[in-house]
Amino acid sequence: MKRIIIQILILTIALSAFASDKVPKKTISLAGEWKFALDEKDIGNSEKWYKKSFTERVTLPGSLQEQGKGFDVTMNTPWTGDTGHSATDPKFAKYRVSGNIKVPYWLNPDKHYVGVAWYQKSIEIPAGWENRPVEIQFERTHWETTLYLDGEKVGDKNALQTPHRYVLNSLKKGIHIITLRVDNRVNIDVGKNAHSVSDHTQSNWNGLIGKMSITAKTSMYIDDIQLYPDIESKSVKIEATVKGSAKKPTLRFYATFNGRKVGKEIKLAINPQTNKAEGVMLFGEDIKLWSEFTPNVYQMHSTLETSDGADSRSIDFGFRNFKTKGMMFEINGLTTFLRGTLECCIFPYTGYPAMDKRYWEKIYSTCKDYGLNHVRFHSWCPPKAAFQVADSMGIYLMVECGGWANIGDGNPQDEWFKEEGDRILKEYGNHPSFCMLAYGNEPNGKNQVKYLSELVDYWQKKDNRRLYTGGAGWPYVENADFNAWYDTRISGGLDNALNTGLPRTDFDHRAPLMKVKTPMIGHEIGQYCVYPNFKEIAKYTGVLKAKNFEIFRETLQESGLADMSEKFLYASGKLQAICYKADIEAALRTPGQAGFQLLDLHDFPGQGSALVGVLDAFWDSKGYIYGEEYRTFCNQVVPIVRFPKLILTNEETLDAKLQVAYYAEKPMTNAGLSWKIETREGKEIKNGRFTADLPQGGLCDVGVIKASFPQIDKPTQLKVTVQVDNTPYHNSWNIWVYPAKQSSISKMPHIAHTMDNVTLEKLQNGENVLLLAKGNIAFPKECEIKVAFSPIFWNTAWSGNQPPHTLGIYCEANHPALKSFPNDGYSDYQWRDLTIGSDAIVMKDFPKEFRPIIYLIDDWFQNRKLGLLFETKVGKGKLLVCSSDLESDLNTRLSAKQFKQSILEYMASDSFQPKDEIDLNVVKGLFK
Repeated sequence: MKRIIIQILILTIALSAFASDKVPKKTISLAGEWKFALDEKDIGNSEKWYKKSFTERVTLPGSLQEQGKGFDVTMNTPWTGDTGHSATDPKFAKYRVSGNIKVPYWLNPDKHYVGVAWYQKSIEIPAGWENRPVEIQFERTHWETTLYLDGEKVGDKNALQTPHRYVLNSLKKGIHIITLRVDNRVNIDVGKNAHSVSDHTQSNWNGLIGKMSITAKTSMYIDDIQLYPDIESKSVKIEATVKGSAKKPTLRFYATFNGRKVGKEIKLAINPQTNKAEGVMLFGEDIKLWSEFTPNVYQMHSTLETSDGADSRSIDFGFRNFKTKGMMFEINGLTTFLRGTLECCIFPYTGYPAMDKRYWEKIYSTCKDYGLNHVRFHSWCPPKAAFQVADSMGIYLMVECGGWANIGDGNPQDEWFKEEGDRILKEYGNHPSFCMLAYGNEPNGKNQVKYLSELVDYWQKKDNRRLYTGGAGWPYVENADFNAWYDTRISGGLDNALNTGLPRTDFDHRAPLMKVKTPMIGHEIGQYCVYPNFKEIAKYTGVLKAKNFEIFRETLQESGLADMSEKFLYASGKLQAICYKADIEAALRTPGQAGFQLLDLHDFPGQGSALVGVLDAFWDSKGYIYGEEYRTFCNQVVPIVRFPKLILTNEETLDAKLQVAYYAEKPMTNAGLSWKIETREGKEIKNGRFTADLPQGGLCDVGVIKASFPQIDKPTQLKVTVQVDNTPYHNSWNIWVYPAKQSSISKMPHIAHTMDNVTLEKLQNGENVLLLAKGNIAFPKECEIKVAFSPIFWNTAWSGNQPPHTLGIYCEANHPALKSFPNDGYSDYQWRDLTIGSDAIVMKDFPKEFRPIIYLIDDWFQNRKLGLLFETKVGKGKLLVCSSDLESDLNTRLSAKQFKQSILEYMASDSFQPKDEIDLNVVKGLFK
């Protein structure tokens, strides 16, 4: 008997093993080799290519371009995106010659293709898949697809940012041919500069990326599940939709947190008329909330059981309540301030978005390292991996439907944006990180307000899990939950707060906020440019190459300044960081401002090459500021000092209000705040301490820092530091104290304003001459060079040469001419009075090896040798030329007064020994 039992067991195991071998896989990957054909003339449909077999091959997922398919870049390449003047500018003529094509306006692909491509693959349908739905999924395509099975059309899709899914019915066992037509032309006008399609950033690629699969479904299967967590009732409302039919289907749900079952498992009935099911799952008292502080992610597991098997799905979700209160945002009842950056679909290696979690982990961890809690996706929507990683790291995401377009006039894109919004909400709506949705960026159209108001109203009624707005930047939409607005930023131009009045930190944006009623996010703040990092060129080993940087490097070499590139990068980068600090602190100290969105934490490589990031296009540091320093002024807690002036005499008193922008999770009572003032050498000369309560969620007044400096008898640069005791939060600012009474100059030079006969005679007689050339410098024919303290805004190629045209100054900080003008070799606020309104000295006719004492760093599109101060021998005499204003209002322009004193002392000293002698005609040629 025992022997018979053993034999039966052996037979049962063998039969089970045999049966398991016959059970087909539920999902088969479609990744791998595919056949393909380019259809540049779009004749494939008329010639029935879907019935043909192709001969060329590519590997998917991927794009055609990254596999060398498409066409070489020429002057006739049909780019997607405005190209500005790069096609006609004479200075780029040599880069428009066959064999040396380089586009200065964005990163350059090796191959380019816009049009139709066909992809084809044999698939084997295993036994057991007959008579059941089979779903083919392409996670992300670019852009429109049409699917054929064995030469017969299945359907078409035009989603740009969500998966394309096709359901096939009644497939037979055996080999089948799927043929996919992909068209990356902009057939729906989402806007040729929209980052969802444009060559400015990701490139207009053709192909399929992400997960590609074919899946056997049960006769009834899950189509959609939307979860609506409720913190107050500690429950989750479940709305499920199924497709197909089955007898007595069972739909079950259970939840887990960190792998452990939580909540009450429930079973829902499916309405046979609607194929929908609704129910509520109750959780216990100890639910874990999701936020930037506690990114707790739950999983909802669902199983639809039918007579022919089970269909299962697991969904990430979180308990959070992201809403508005007055003019601010709240997360779970805590006021939060959105510290954000844009992500404009910048992926130089691939030319398309990262579809895996690893790269998104780098992006978000870098954002957190630099003190940010928010990312806006400018005119595009990222893939699933981006949401999953943001969920796990506590990043608030603003997603857009892919537009930078004309809207509201009844064109096809109006309906498409609404449909794309529906697709995005369905696909990604459960992710707790998905906090905000907009149509896209800066729209056009006379009916845009009406259209966006209706779209916002539609979304608000459809799905209450997030906040909605119209377009980023404009227009103001009254029924929107919030608006992203350009008025709440310093912005570019010559007349911004960085370039007018005294250098100070007590201004804010409260005036424009008086006109609005919704929370306002500072739209695309910053946009301060930095000089290119030519070492970065070697990093472009993928689809996109930095041929724009190659142009800039070559023109710098032609100007004889190749050795200056790294110095220009560092000096302009330090100025850029100073300006970003000013912009971010202005937002934080504005009562009622709800947040900001940087453009950008990292470089934007398109639209003329907008080098606006403190990080490069790969999210790597450029070497002049790192996260530890950036977080001092961009964080959940930031000490703020409102300096009415940053430059004083030793007879004045510092009187500055101390505040704290406090958005940490928990308030602090009796917090200690210590402040100190120290010299550049680290010698402490003043200190103090305050005690204050720091309530959560706002701007807290702490006290007034007062200090006088009668003991300072020489020009001194000081640093004011504020520390929140026993925390990592601190912030600092440079200030300058100059003697009110200056020393007399024993040997005054002759002061002139132009190279007239008197000046020449003085020089020929061996005298020292200070030539104050402001107002008498001759500019190049092509343009007048406008100089300010703040650097180039965005870039001159895209903005039509909008001033300012320079990137700050560079000098050797310890040059003897600057002995009485303490500085670090780059623009800080003490240089403001010297740069604003100064004349750039264009030294194109000077010897290439000649170096000025102080450079103005030129626009990288021009790369001219520009000076602010230089010296030369002329005959027996010595000449110092300065193009700053060193004469007007010197009692208020303290830096200009002190700078003049410093160079006069230098000229009276034995150190004034110019080593170069410039041809007199060259010097004379500088002047009008």
